[in-house]
Amino acid sequence: MTAGDSGREFRLADDRGILVLTLVSADGMNRLTRQKVIALREEIEGFCGPNTPTPPLVITGDPVFSAGADLNEVSLLGGSDALAFARMGQELMNVVANYPAPVYAAIQGYCMGGGLDLALACHHRIAFPDAVFGHRGAALGLITGWGGTQRLPRLVGKGRALEMFVAAGKVVAPEALRIGLLDAMAADPVAEAVRRIRLRPTESLDR
Repeated sequence: MTAGDSGREFRLADDRGILVLTLVSADGMNRLTRQKVIALREEIEGFCGPNTPTPPLVITGDPVFSAGADLNEVSLLGGSDALAFARMGQELMNVVANYPAPVYAAIQGYCMGGGLDLALACHHRIAFPDAVFGHRGAALGLITGWGGTQRLPRLVGKGRALEMFVAAGKVVAPEALRIGLLDAMAADPVAEAVRRIRLRPTESLDR
């Protein structure tokens, strides 16, 4: 496995043709700041070259997947800036969702708010048994503008999605697996994601 470091936003490793992108931050919470969102979108778009096959991708976080958007940034946004921030997040999620090779979210710890939106944009989700999922924005008078309101109901149903959005309820990994939010739980989600990709090397977006 070869590895590289993109500043303080993420680490990138190549596991024999499978890219593992690990979110990192100084406090370990991997909040999706504007800088991180832009860096991720540009990096992932760059994997889709016109003359080479697009590599499968595993997105993870160390030590947690992501605690969501940076609320300190969000609290300072006015009308036009808030709209631009929403569009910025949507662009990242669409790049992930439309990626022309398999994308797995390998989740441990918190997967909240915008971090859950990112996991939902991935094609598959595998989590450590202690992972925690939720959209806590409603407790702060916020609702996601990054596509989660569309993607979550498709996986878990409208009723359960409303409960997570409106009541700001948390869901632990075993329950997330039961309701269809997760594909699997594993003691090492990254290794399990890589294993599954190798079992289905020709998988594409028609999966």
